[in-house]
Amino acid sequence: MTSHSRIKIPAGFWTGLNQLGIASHDVVRKARLPLTIITEPDVTTAQYLAIWQAYSDLIDDNAKGIIELMSGFETAHYPPSVLATYHARDYRDALKRMARYKQLCPPESLRIIEEGENCTIELDWLDIDQPGPPLLVGITLAFLLELGRRGTGKPLTPRSVEFTQAMGDVQVLEAYFGCRIQIGANCNRLKLHREDLDLPFASYNSELLEILTPVLDQSLNEQQRSRSITGMVKWITKRSLTGGRPDIQTVASELGMSDRTLQRRLSEEGTNFNHLLTQVRHEQAREYLADPSLDIKEVAFLIGYEDQNSFYRAFRLWEGDTPSNWRNEHLGTHSLNRHYLKEYNFSHEVKTGEK
Repeated sequence: MTSHSRIKIPAGFWTGLNQLGIASHDVVRKARLPLTIITEPDVTTAQYLAIWQAYSDLIDDNAKGIIELMSGFETAHYPPSVLATYHARDYRDALKRMARYKQLCPPESLRIIEEGENCTIELDWLDIDQPGPPLLVGITLAFLLELGRRGTGKPLTPRSVEFTQAMGDVQVLEAYFGCRIQIGANCNRLKLHREDLDLPFASYNSELLEILTPVLDQSLNEQQRSRSITGMVKWITKRSLTGGRPDIQTVASELGMSDRTLQRRLSEEGTNFNHLLTQVRHEQAREYLADPSLDIKEVAFLIGYEDQNSFYRAFRLWEGDTPSNWRNEHLGTHSLNRHYLKEYNFSHEVKTGEK
């Protein structure tokens, strides 16, 4: 985990906790942090996660804590980046602004996918190696729904909600979200009815947006300029690989720039998009192959290859060997005994790719 990143604490955060009967100093002591942090404008990533974990430890149940914080946190306490979403034109505009301006306040990152009748929002993490505290995950997804409910004034319900970790009383969460809750999923995600995204916001305020948007965009652009564009592209590409090939237009859009601007920025850093895509696939292939719980067919899918033979050909170019041989050499036969039959069957199915 990196702890050098600074995260702004909303001015109303501690007030909101106090209104729920959770004393600020109790949270800080539980997190083993100095009391002076309550008045600090921002904290490190490690401190931020410690605060959320401490809050989780002080309540009886994560599910109840999520709902209490969502229901009790007043709109007036929203920071400017969130106000820009609350006063958006419609739910779609609000979610896009949320995903964009979330970059100003890591460690969470949002990915929005509109497909068919669904809009799926996936939660990922910046700068940390492990998933964030379950309470923070639940708060983040619940807020995305709460944003739609408050903005439209309608009791919106999602299609489904998925969490990777236990979240407390699932029945309490299902009553709040109004849909099925899945625990133990491979990703934290909120799946909405796509038609709900067209609902206008009663809280739409064009004058306020004209003030907030340029300021937030400038802050975001300054932040992006201070980072390596290569690193940002690799990170976005990495989390967009599964089951497909991310293109430069998609990545550029997520960064809030045109594909021509992105190409120019990458060129200035001595690289290009296709090279980074190949590099990310290679790095991820090695990482996934080091996990014996994944069979090679799954690895191919996870790095964006629908055709396993194409994955075999690409891997031989990268490593000069097949995925199966590379795995055997780097993991040893002992750790692969329980997966041997699965690997053998798959290798037989795609033996043309091994030639």
